[in-house]
Amino acid sequence: MKATIEYNAKKYQIDLSKPIDISIPVNSNHSVNAWYSKKSSFKAVEMGDWIGSVAEGGDVNFYDIYFNPHSHCTHTETVGHITKEKQSINQYLQQFFFLAELITIPPIKQKSDFVITKKQLQYALGNKKRDAIVIRTMPNLLDKKNADYLNTNPPYLLEESAIYLREKGIKHLLIDLPSVDKEKDEGKLLSHNAFWNTKEQVRTEATITELIYVPNTVSDGTYFLNLMVAPFENDAAPSKPVLFEIIV
Repeated sequence: MKATIEYNAKKYQIDLSKPIDISIPVNSNHSVNAWYSKKSSFKAVEMGDWIGSVAEGGDVNFYDIYFNPHSHCTHTETVGHITKEKQSINQYLQQFFFLAELITIPPIKQKSDFVITKKQLQYALGNKKRDAIVIRTMPNLLDKKNADYLNTNPPYLLEESAIYLREKGIKHLLIDLPSVDKEKDEGKLLSHNAFWNTKEQVRTEATITELIYVPNTVSDGTYFLNLMVAPFENDAAPSKPVLFEIIV
């Protein structure tokens, strides 16, 4: 099923029948985990002798679910993640289709860390103008989908990299890591602050999506991104980013 999209005064054709889902779901077991949270869980509601599980004799499945969007799944966050004021992703993200560039980056070792540098991003993006960037890091193993990142010091973006993306006009940053910042950075959150430009004109329309997973079978290049976010009035919410190949 093909669809024609007019975007920035230019027409593109995509195939809606071939979506590329790059999200990691909340799972009742083997879920991804970060930021020192207890693991996500699904528990059938019990009220007296009634239980919300058909397998256990109930008439419907009716589960309480514990999870943290920052810890247990692909999630999209707004600047409210790092501000005193409560700012909701449900209020600030009002557009859901974007022209995006998928790039693959092998983080470079710097002292005891692995980082993504400005030079790497400049090489990958060149003169391309995009609203969104999707960063797949190497190595890209399937265990990213259920990794336990606690105390592992995962790779992250240098502050210079976040500044470069902001100045290049990237509004939506998607990455397959638990954070764009270092796991333990004394609360500086340099890349979050730089990308959202918190010291000057705050970019409330910009978003950061973390803990995605892009299969190795998906080639680098230009796609349309459908960034679907669960309607939570919160700084972040579980999200389902989907890529569509451009036919014309």
